[in-house]
Amino acid sequence: MGEFLSQGPLFLICLIFMMGIVVVIHELGHYVVGRWFGAAVESFSIGFGKPVYERTDKNGTRWRVNWIPLGGFVKFVGEGQLAGDVGKIETGPVGKPYSDLGTGQRSLVSLAGPFANFILSSLIFALILGVHGRPNLQVGVMSVADGGAAQAAGMEAGDSILEINGKKITNTGEVIVAIMLNPNEQMDFLVQRGDEQRHLAITPVEVVRENDFGQKVPQATIGIALGAVSYGDRITYNPVEAIGQGVLETGSTIDKTVTMLSRIVTGKMSMHAMTGPVGIGDISRRAVNQVWSQDQFTPWQRLQQLFWMLISICAAISVGVGFFNLLPLPVLDGGHLVFNAYEALMGKEMPQKVQEVALTFGLILLLGMVVVITWGDIIETGLFGARGG
Repeated sequence: MGEFLSQGPLFLICLIFMMGIVVVIHELGHYVVGRWFGAAVESFSIGFGKPVYERTDKNGTRWRVNWIPLGGFVKFVGEGQLAGDVGKIETGPVGKPYSDLGTGQRSLVSLAGPFANFILSSLIFALILGVHGRPNLQVGVMSVADGGAAQAAGMEAGDSILEINGKKITNTGEVIVAIMLNPNEQMDFLVQRGDEQRHLAITPVEVVRENDFGQKVPQATIGIALGAVSYGDRITYNPVEAIGQGVLETGSTIDKTVTMLSRIVTGKMSMHAMTGPVGIGDISRRAVNQVWSQDQFTPWQRLQQLFWMLISICAAISVGVGFFNLLPLPVLDGGHLVFNAYEALMGKEMPQKVQEVALTFGLILLLGMVVVITWGDIIETGLFGARGG
């Protein structure tokens, strides 16, 4: 606990940095498309609570930096974000009330935030792949734990993993992610053993263990240690190819997010597999510590390594924020899409009382999720000692 508290400023800086970029881009997406359609904007806020800085532009929009530097929001005139906003029309900002936009236009405004997140992640992935390319190596099994799922299935040290569930393996990360996303689900491993190829049916087991950042988290494992046994030529991309690969990487990350969420909803993965702002800040803090402890590198080399590590985390967070906001909860962008769909089908706005109840219920549900995820994140930081299990 003492170590955690002593690194409090580092934790906060990492948390603000990681969440700030993603949230600002998300809200800018809403703002740009809303203004494109002529909607009046009451405020654009970074953070929550009372403002520490505020100015009003020529269009009457209040630009605010608030004292709780997590998250943010853009508020259009007449937009019902919370129950108390329904039917309320603010005066002053230039433009038309949000309700005067057509359902199609409002839907595009709602989609613009998540879409902006996906653009951000695609550009970050493109930058990483354009500069570093992709590793192309043969992944080997360095050791097999006694009593683990891999040993029970007949996997041996010295095997090379060629495919998992029919997908070719080119780096260790692909193996780790595939196992993590399939707890208690039988998987088909194609391995090379000498001159022979074998198919092994292995079922990962979810246990509480340390991840790559030293957090104690529930993760699926088969009980093996991985390493590279041979290296092929690194796959490189020109700028155009890198952008295309960045889009594909974003799509792949969305697919993994959907898989993880479906596993959580069906009870096949722990709820604590999800990470909130506290967990993001803790991961960033641990990443800084890991990089800065490598005394064999110069400070400049460590800064470069830290930059690439943090922006790769930022890309993953951006995908997560974009996808999460598409969920059909009334207080999220997906919920507004549901309201718009009702209006388009019925030819009239959803009754205000129904909107108020839905927004209140959605807020309570969202806060409940935040509490559960945040508590899990706090345990994983080690603030109260390691999680049992």
